[in-house]
This record gives sequence, C-alpha cells and structure tokens, in this order.
Amino acid sequence: MRQLKILEHISLDGVIQHTADGDGFPYADWTVPFRTPGGRDAVIAAQGARFDLLLGRRTYDLWSGYWPHAPSGPIADPFNAATKFVVTHRPTDLAWGPAKALGPDLVASVRALKSSGGPDLILWGSSTLTSTLLAHGLADEVALCVYPVLVGTGKRFFADGTPGRALELVRTQAFPSGILFNTYRVAGSLPTAT
Repeated sequence: MRQLKILEHISLDGVIQHTADGDGFPYADWTVPFRTPGGRDAVIAAQGARFDLLLGRRTYDLWSGYWPHAPSGPIADPFNAATKFVVTHRPTDLAWGPAKALGPDLVASVRALKSSGGPDLILWGSSTLTSTLLAHGLADEVALCVYPVLVGTGKRFFADGTPGRALELVRTQAFPSGILFNTYRVAGSLPTAT
C-alpha cells in the first residue's frame, strides 16, 4: 500500500502560499531568503528516491510552467519523472506528464490510488486538498518546512471548520537560517479533555 505524504513550506502563522496567483497576495517568494543547501537536502530526503505526485489543478498548472523547463537536478528530475495524479475538471490538457486525472470523488479516488501498486505519493501545495485528505484519514505523514516569519495573509495549511487531527513528531531538524523541518505521523482524531 502506498503512503501519502504532505510536504509544505509554511510560515509560523500557517500560511503556505508563496506565489502571487493574481489574487493580490503581497509576499511572493517569502521563502527564498531562508533556503539553504541543507534545507534542500532535507526536502529531497523526505520525498524519497522515487515518488508520484498528487496535485490540485492550480498547483499542477503553476508547476507545469516551470519544472519541465528547469535545469536537470535532484529536485527537477524526480518531479518530471513522477506520475502526476491531478484533481481536475479539465482532464484533457495535462501536457506535463506522465499525468492522470483523478475521478470526481476525491476521497474514493485517493483511497483507490493508495491501495494500488506504485511508489509513495507526495502532495505539495494544493491547499484545497490538504484539509480533505487529513479529515478523511488519507494522509500518513506531514512534513513541514517551518519558516521564522509571520505572513498574516494568504492560503493556509488547514481550512477553518476541518476536524482537528493529532500528529506525532517523528523527527525535527533545525537550520541556521531559522527553518525547522518537522516530520509528523498522522495519529488520528484530536483528543479532547473530558
């Protein structure tokens, strides 16, 4: 059975958006000044040597404009080689491949995908998918590159109204730039004091 890992670059206040999508977001590329070779290596290790991608349509469209044209390297090569499973209502124009559109029922499609053979699945970006995957117990691991900034506005990791989840810390790494790379195992529903 495939594992599903969610990887995100995130501010201390939970913002994961770092590109201006034409929505007036004022802090495009806020992560760039903090990135280091050590942080890059931690991300590459967290992804694993071989993986497939699970992407929302907006993230797929953003990435398809960049990664196929990026220089060969330890991030670009696996991204380009991965099968991209895309949540979309426009399945006919998935030119950055290999790519496959998922069916209209996200939860059922991801369950079927996880039970199929193949490498682990990585979800990057795609903020609209994160909450649904966590709420339905479909994510196995969450890896967060936590940046020492408060962004204040933008797309957040977890949507309001989504049921809480408990996470168990697996490992953490600190980098001189102030980034903490935290990896968690999804542990189920959020326990409450009763």
